[in-house]
Amino acid sequence: MDEEVTTESRKETEVAPALIAVHPTGHHIAVAVGPELRIFNLLNNSAVSLHDDSISGDNHFHKDNIRAIRFGAKGKLFVSAGDDKTLKIWSAESWHCILTVSSEKRVTAVAISNDGLYVCFADKFGLVWVVDLNQTSIDKKPMPLLSHYCSIITSLEFSPDNRFIISADRDFKIRVTNFPKNPLNGAHEIQSFCLGHTEFVSCLAFVPAQESPHSLLLSGSGDSTVRLWDISSGALLDTCEVAVKAGLLESNDNTEEHGHAVTDLCTTLDGLLVAVAIQSLRGIVLLSYNVSAQTLSVAKVVSIAGDTFVPTCLANSPPTRELWMVTGVSSLPGYDYPSLARVLVISGIDADQEPVVLGDDKIPGGVKLLETLQGTAAVDDNAFSVAAEAVKAAMCNLLIKKQYPFENREYRKKTRNDRKLKE
Repeated sequence: MDEEVTTESRKETEVAPALIAVHPTGHHIAVAVGPELRIFNLLNNSAVSLHDDSISGDNHFHKDNIRAIRFGAKGKLFVSAGDDKTLKIWSAESWHCILTVSSEKRVTAVAISNDGLYVCFADKFGLVWVVDLNQTSIDKKPMPLLSHYCSIITSLEFSPDNRFIISADRDFKIRVTNFPKNPLNGAHEIQSFCLGHTEFVSCLAFVPAQESPHSLLLSGSGDSTVRLWDISSGALLDTCEVAVKAGLLESNDNTEEHGHAVTDLCTTLDGLLVAVAIQSLRGIVLLSYNVSAQTLSVAKVVSIAGDTFVPTCLANSPPTRELWMVTGVSSLPGYDYPSLARVLVISGIDADQEPVVLGDDKIPGGVKLLETLQGTAAVDDNAFSVAAEAVKAAMCNLLIKKQYPFENREYRKKTRNDRKLKE
């Protein structure tokens, strides 16, 4: 009974970080916090009304925390998915939900092929599923694509040329898989593994193809580093200790406190700069990418005034060269706020400009955008500091593998709740 109570209490206090995504044209900004999906149209300077004919009411299209959102490369699709075991595919033009897909487990990551023909999603059990949007059948069922064998998948990306799908997990692995011509039959050919991180891999991003003829991948990790890979061979090209460079860690610091994990990466349009979010940093680190040498170096640490804004997610707006950031959490124990979200924008994200954190009155969309994406309720600044710590603890609990004494292992094997009953 005590174990059931503990499990239930842990579920009640489980939090999810706020997420942000920007349309390729920069016309729409999306924020997800808890089960809420908030979209703002910068062209009309108004909130977007979402429509989902499969449910009644317009308050919550998801019934639990949203864990992943993203726009397709062509800007026609938008996907959202999370703990309610559903993936929703939206038209980014009419903002109608065109398909709702059920998952057997909670969804942890999503990806859209660059041609817009396939949507992939990963679940908490380590499986990647694919949905073929070309299917004529009304019931477009997901089909298993590949597996990481019981390791939580943290990030999914298609390579710019659509040749590969890259999946990262909590067991330090990055897998590069050849994306087949008929993915509904599964993806069985592994191109390479990118191995070298010493903690969970939290995020992935590609260096834009125009700057690199070969597919080069960036990865962030709980080991406080950003690494550069050649995915064709799996070769590690460079490692940047971003937490050390930002002054958060000493170079010889072997602490086991996982408080400086890289939480998100975002490349600029030309690929020469990479924005990095770190759990303990009130701001971002800008990395410079050297094309000829294929190396990473810290260009600048952009601090944010005050002591409450620790970005949980980053998104680039290529047309305006602005970096959008959000901080927040789905719920906060001890506070009356159902969800917290705060949005900031950094302009001048360019190699030859000085980045500037825009004030609320200078942000595109102004007050209307902030009210839509953040909510109208006034929030105590201290709550965001507490939220940052809550997100840090939640990520640690989810992705840091627990170590048990040897004498307890056999008992846990016998009592684990995922064992399937045999006839």
